[in-house]
Amino acid sequence: MAKNKYEEENDESFFDFVKVILTGGFAVLLAGLVSLQLYLASLPPINNLQDFKPNIVTKFYSHDDEIIKTFTAYTFRRIELKDVPDTLKMAIIATEDKNFYRHHGYDLTGLARSTVQNIFAGRVVQGASTITQQLARVLFLSNEKTFTRKIKELFIAARIEKTISKDKILEMYLNNVYLGSGAYGAEGAAQIYFNKHLKECDLAELALIAGLPQAPSVYSPFNNVDLAIKRRNQVLQRMYKMRYITKDEYEAAKQAKVKLSAQPSFYTTNKAPYFCDFAMKELERLGFDETEIIHGGYKIVTTLDYKTQLAANEAVIREMKNYGLTRDKQQAAVFSFNAGDGRIIAYVGGKDYTQSQYDRVTQAIRPPGSAFKPFVYAAALERGIGPNDVIDDSPVKIGSWAPKNYGSKYRGKIPVYTALMISSNVCAAKMIQVVGIRAVIQTARVLGIDTPLEYDYTISLGSNGVKLFEFTRAYGAFANGGYVVQPFAIERVETSRGKVVYVAPKARMSHQLSLQSAAEMTAMLKTVITSGTGRAASIGKPAAGKTGTTDDYKDAYFVGYTPNIVTGVWVGNDDNTSSNIQGGTVPALIWRDVMKVATEPYGTVEFNYPAVELTPYTKGNEITEEEAQEPEAPQETTAEAAPVENLPAPKPAPVPRAKEPEKAPIPQ
Repeated sequence: MAKNKYEEENDESFFDFVKVILTGGFAVLLAGLVSLQLYLASLPPINNLQDFKPNIVTKFYSHDDEIIKTFTAYTFRRIELKDVPDTLKMAIIATEDKNFYRHHGYDLTGLARSTVQNIFAGRVVQGASTITQQLARVLFLSNEKTFTRKIKELFIAARIEKTISKDKILEMYLNNVYLGSGAYGAEGAAQIYFNKHLKECDLAELALIAGLPQAPSVYSPFNNVDLAIKRRNQVLQRMYKMRYITKDEYEAAKQAKVKLSAQPSFYTTNKAPYFCDFAMKELERLGFDETEIIHGGYKIVTTLDYKTQLAANEAVIREMKNYGLTRDKQQAAVFSFNAGDGRIIAYVGGKDYTQSQYDRVTQAIRPPGSAFKPFVYAAALERGIGPNDVIDDSPVKIGSWAPKNYGSKYRGKIPVYTALMISSNVCAAKMIQVVGIRAVIQTARVLGIDTPLEYDYTISLGSNGVKLFEFTRAYGAFANGGYVVQPFAIERVETSRGKVVYVAPKARMSHQLSLQSAAEMTAMLKTVITSGTGRAASIGKPAAGKTGTTDDYKDAYFVGYTPNIVTGVWVGNDDNTSSNIQGGTVPALIWRDVMKVATEPYGTVEFNYPAVELTPYTKGNEITEEEAQEPEAPQETTAEAAPVENLPAPKPAPVPRAKEPEKAPIPQ
């Protein structure tokens, strides 16, 4: 339909108005940029800049006021630019600031472009800091992501450019930038990562170093070699596009294997290294970046209880040594937190951080064996099955799977709580058959186990890998009235001037298990320590827990709790070979040693739960020492199978349908 003359005139007027607005806006922006340019050009130089040394004193404190980590500025020696390989200079410029030798310390066009992109994205997707601005930040500023800091950065960068030459700026940058794992400066990074001087590093190694400033911990090859290689190759690609290297050099360096120093050196005091790594990641999630933490001069108060941490460190070494577990591959992990408020109080990711930075609390995925059984029984309790209901401890066959008890011992009709106490495999298999696989998976999921669980009956005996962090978190619901609390590490962050810039909010909590089920599960798991497979874990006060041992004794667990503290312990070999250790031995002993210290401030307190009376087992509550040994994981058997009987029909409960999850991998 054709527009009339009046409509055409209105359209023209509207577009003329838009043109005026855009033209005016552009003129104002241009005038602002010109004014800023003139102002920056008028700034004076900085006196004695070449003699400046940054004061880096960020410290991590435990909850009980012990300094557990101090960041200190360390370089092996100051290195002059003439001694820096040209390849590294080109790699840094290609990656961090391709116009370094052409600008005046700042790139207003790039800043405007990145600002627009960040506004449209609703988050920071592109930075625009030049090498000079980064140096200004390292020497004089924090890394807070504010407009004020960015303006200060521009002003200082402009003054730096008036004070010293481009080459001197690049030299100071290469001597002061933090490059992860305790390395300050490029020479320090070469020594720490490759045990070489900078001049001895090849193209691939120099490109890896050049890729670190963006996120030192993320790209540190000690923390994640795959990410380090991916970042290195991005640097190489930029160098090739800028014609700093040939295609042959690019292809060869991209295929080069990373050969790291056998034993990295760490130039920080660090009394809880695995915990501090976890705390660093939490700080980054809170909006602090690593360089800001390193150079900010902060006082960071954590949740760690140093006495408990020290007890955990010592218990791992002592108890493993007592059982002859002294080889590098023979490892242990401990994770402990407050069940009520989520504060992490102890965290051990391995025996020796200097030998291995691999964190077995949050990274390792290992099957928990019988320690998973409480989630099967929790699903049953939620559906109306009681601790005193009778279950037949006799052989069962589900499809082609026929689990058997340790030593092929079967006790006939016993209470449900006794089946868990003695860790009967056939009873756990019958229980999951009654309540359903999906109900068990859903129970584990809502209690905090995030690792994919296979849709298979064998998960009832702990065949599926889990992470110790999430597994221990899930046990917390049994201690906390059915509430799942999210463990955290950072309590408070203060600036060097004492200004509090972060205080931890109340921990996230969700009610996922009924109070009655938590009470019944606790009553059942208390018998594991008093009369069952976990007697070595006794600490002389009310406590509940469960042992776990996997097929061929590859993994051993003890996870347990008091009314206040939840602790999980794993022991095994990194290469997934047999350790010949059961959950009721070394893990239970480590748990005992840790919990004696962790629970000391709380005295002897009983669980604040409704009373749960357990009907005495007709054969006597006590079982023999042989029977108390942890049963094996699922194995085939030819024993005659008995039907599932004697249990009341579970109450119906809605369970969301889900696709079958994939089986979780086990690190080799």
